Amino acid sequence: MLNMHQVTKVYRTELVETHALRSLDLHVADGEFVAVTGPSGSGKTTFLNIAGLLEEFTGGDYMLDGINVKGLNDNARSKLRNEKIGFIFQGFNLIPDLNLFDNCDVPLRYRGMPAAERKLRIEDALGMVGLGSRMKHYPAELSGGQQQRAAIARALAGSPKLLLADEPTGNLDSQMARSVMELLEDINQQGTTIVMVTHDPELAARAQRNVHIVDGMATDLSIEPGLARAMHAQADVALAGT
Repeated sequence: MLNMHQVTKVYRTELVETHALRSLDLHVADGEFVAVTGPSGSGKTTFLNIAGLLEEFTGGDYMLDGINVKGLNDNARSKLRNEKIGFIFQGFNLIPDLNLFDNCDVPLRYRGMPAAERKLRIEDALGMVGLGSRMKHYPAELSGGQQQRAAIARALAGSPKLLLADEPTGNLDSQMARSVMELLEDINQQGTTIVMVTHDPELAARAQRNVHIVDGMATDLSIEPGLARAMHAQADVALAGT
């Protein structure tokens, strides 16, 4: 589904050259649920932006569902992104002046879908996340957890093969966070590939695989169990201090 090989990203100004990703290798198979962790400034956001075709990369190779991303122009990248990828953001990114149905409708209209197909997709997606009776409600009328569920429905309505989630529980209390995580697990079990960036080791542990990014390079913690144990020990110390 997602295959990055030796991917680099360098930001350049007249005086400074910043290496955000350094020879990053990552393979995500169809149907996997992969958590991506790492400290602030490690390259997680850059990785997610490149994976979601929101940023170009400097070097290396990136294959998305069998398609070589390198060299695609803006229109081709946009078309591929809208057909293959769904996004879930920490801040929900719902449009406040639109109800839930219309929020879900925006990306489908962009893809030029017929109205009848859009209606079926939106009703199915909102029903799947438990908001079928709230489709005429506006974001401000919902709790944080419900808003995140609406954002997930918006992503699902497009039937993405790959779901990219950026700290999807970051703005939620622990109970709502667990509920959203259970929903993502259900979605994954139905066949959608999920890559989730999170700082929460408890959530990361629930994914099938945990990839840790440090200094722009990725380490699979299932292959490096020593690093995984060290991370969990750090998390336990941090929890004990709170």
